[in-house]
Amino acid sequence: MQRKQDAAAVLIALINIGLDGNTAEWQKANEIISTTTDIAQMWREVFHLAAKHGVVAIAWDGIGRIANSGLLTPEQMPDRTLKLQWAVSVDNIAQRYCKHEALIGKLAGFYHEHGIRLMLLKGYGISLYYPTPEHRECGDIDIWQFGEQKRADKLLRDIKGVKIDEDVHHHTTYVLNGILIENHFDFINIHAHTSNKLIERELQRRAHEEQPQIIEVNGQRVYLPSPNLNALFLLKHAASHFAAVELIFRQVLDWVLFVKRHHADIDWPWLYDFAKQMNLHKFLNCLNAIAIDHFGLEASTLPSFERNKALEERVLNDIIEPEFNEKSPKGNILKSVIFKFRRWWANRWKHRLVHREGLLHTFIVQVYSHLLKPKTLR
Repeated sequence: MQRKQDAAAVLIALINIGLDGNTAEWQKANEIISTTTDIAQMWREVFHLAAKHGVVAIAWDGIGRIANSGLLTPEQMPDRTLKLQWAVSVDNIAQRYCKHEALIGKLAGFYHEHGIRLMLLKGYGISLYYPTPEHRECGDIDIWQFGEQKRADKLLRDIKGVKIDEDVHHHTTYVLNGILIENHFDFINIHAHTSNKLIERELQRRAHEEQPQIIEVNGQRVYLPSPNLNALFLLKHAASHFAAVELIFRQVLDWVLFVKRHHADIDWPWLYDFAKQMNLHKFLNCLNAIAIDHFGLEASTLPSFERNKALEERVLNDIIEPEFNEKSPKGNILKSVIFKFRRWWANRWKHRLVHREGLLHTFIVQVYSHLLKPKTLR
């Protein structure tokens, strides 16, 4: 575990330097690099951790700045083989980002022809807050279409012959140009937890009552959530990932950079009050504390909040390496069900941190949810 902690400390320092040249975390990283007995192995561990956390390109930006700053000697830098592997990975990330950008513009244009607006969730929209947007690693594309999801899917199916998958509760999925699209009719899965219905109602209210942001992607108008809608959505999305499986650095950075850009636009009293009603406030406190202590978010941009150092450290350590870190079995549905139960039980402390329902109630609700969509058990 210590080697993981050391690799994480170096990675966090690289992220900060890669984003804005912030060297506040560098002293600890420098001590680790200076005292390690196997520099090559240490850098390989940093690279693999960066890949796991979706921040390979941002860490690479940090390495570039370090190389030009003299913070490390050439002997302390990654070796030539690893640098080549790292550079190729960054190039692949940037190329995939360009494919995302082109597809978003094409998709928005198609829907616009039929009078449907396209809102982006997470992903590309958040990347615009990064100093180098194409270095924010993208996975799938999440969209919301102002209540027109069913008509939008029908148009794709009827006109383009696209196969639409309906095996998940709160969105349909389809693949275009090798990229998975999640078309949301709900922002979050209202079948997973009873309180999600209340959160979804608030998200929908904000989506319909507040003015969305508007950007242009390859000449096409695309919408982004309003700051308040995005704040609640990103918070809930991060909390759900954390409680169910894991949270990665990329998701933490999304929050950090979003708050840096929109802290003055967020209704913090409303967000904290609603988060407390939904039992999300302690997780929100931890997220903000980690952002301040490790990723350069100015405390003055946030309202005062309660600190819990022990909980913050446990949350950060679980982000670095989840306490339950077994891999899901493939192929056997019975093994998959047993694995999911064991993971859920091991993560019950995280459940208590981010959900307001009791464990027994949640177990019953989620069993029923999986029975409605059996393929989610895989």
